[in-house]
Amino acid sequence: MPGRLRITFNAPVVLTFVLACAVVTLLGVVTSGMTTQMFFMTWHSSLSSPMTYVRFFTHVFGHEGWSHFIGNASYLLLLGPMLEEKYGSRDLLVIMAITALVTGLVNYVFFWNVGLYGASGVVFAFILLASFTGFREGEIPLTFLLVAVIFIGQQLYEGVVLDDNISNMAHIVGGIVGAVLGYSLNKR
Repeated sequence: MPGRLRITFNAPVVLTFVLACAVVTLLGVVTSGMTTQMFFMTWHSSLSSPMTYVRFFTHVFGHEGWSHFIGNASYLLLLGPMLEEKYGSRDLLVIMAITALVTGLVNYVFFWNVGLYGASGVVFAFILLASFTGFREGEIPLTFLLVAVIFIGQQLYEGVVLDDNISNMAHIVGGIVGAVLGYSLNKR
């Protein structure tokens, strides 16, 4: 029947990731953060524990609460479908996994007394990755330069000036991962 609208699952990786984050956030709220700390937060735990390696990836699913989740989910749902359409589901999943691993490792090595959780690194990877959507060989998009200066600059400033319990490191590292992968993927 013409004119009928239907809802489509247009960005399976992004939608599944956001849904998983929502479930993990709900579990965290119900367990007063216990499940988040055990499974979805990375910190300087023993390298002999297999969970240390699992949490290098799973920390992106954990959130402090609903406002933390909603802030990240908004950006993921805004930018993710466009990126998944441009790069494909597989590549976007790889980008997300690399971002999780790199932010988890940087936190483990350099911020051993700080627990890290949340999808902010992935969000910042998406932000810088999105600025490469109009990339052509031999060019650097002005939008990329402006986004890099504004977002990374803001994170550097806030990391030095504010003590707000926000991991500016994850934002900066996620942005760098997004920039490097965005350039690499668009170069080929």
